[in-house]
Amino acid sequence: MTQSQKHALIVGASRGLGLGLVETFLARGWRVTATQRRPSPALAGLGSEALRVESADIDDDPGVTALHDRLASERFDLIFVVAGVATLAHDPAHAVPRDVAAQVYLTNAISPIRFAEAFLDRLVPGGSIALMSSILGSVGLNETGGWETYRASKAALNTLARSFEIRHRAENVSVLILHPGWVRTEMGGAEADIDVATSVTGLADVIGAQLGRPGAHYLDYRGETLAW
Repeated sequence: MTQSQKHALIVGASRGLGLGLVETFLARGWRVTATQRRPSPALAGLGSEALRVESADIDDDPGVTALHDRLASERFDLIFVVAGVATLAHDPAHAVPRDVAAQVYLTNAISPIRFAEAFLDRLVPGGSIALMSSILGSVGLNETGGWETYRASKAALNTLARSFEIRHRAENVSVLILHPGWVRTEMGGAEADIDVATSVTGLADVIGAQLGRPGAHYLDYRGETLAW
């Protein structure tokens, strides 16, 4: 690793957008540490000397602590929590079992913030914490309904991310809350607007332009500010 080479921690990189982000940052000359919940042949197949693969589940506090310990010597310009779930997303809130709804909330809202808090001491000055949100987390832009528990979890993530930034404002923390677009992934479905390459290229461009900018910024993959 050269002194000028940037280093990203991509959390939830086994497939889809996370995997695409790893490929994109590697192609741009970054060093990347990527996490997976279980072994990912696609991630292992990248075979780059600039890539380090670790296993962790953001819902597992002891596992996150162990990852933090394993990465004790590392510092990151970008810590991007991509991991999330959309279990029973098409069912109305009252039809989703309580334990399922609670798990969506924990994985999509609580766990990313807990991870950011745990790893903030690994962020270099001038770096950014990025959290994968969604335009569906915007209360002001919700004019169609649907995806109720998923929307609510991302709205909660947005709120918690703003509170996280305020809590650390004296440290000039940069928090990027990002909407990847409606992407053709397992979660987004085949009818989505854009492919993974378009989304992750845009996200990487936005991150490059916003890296280290103090405050909490809710942006889409084109760099446009979204209404809360």
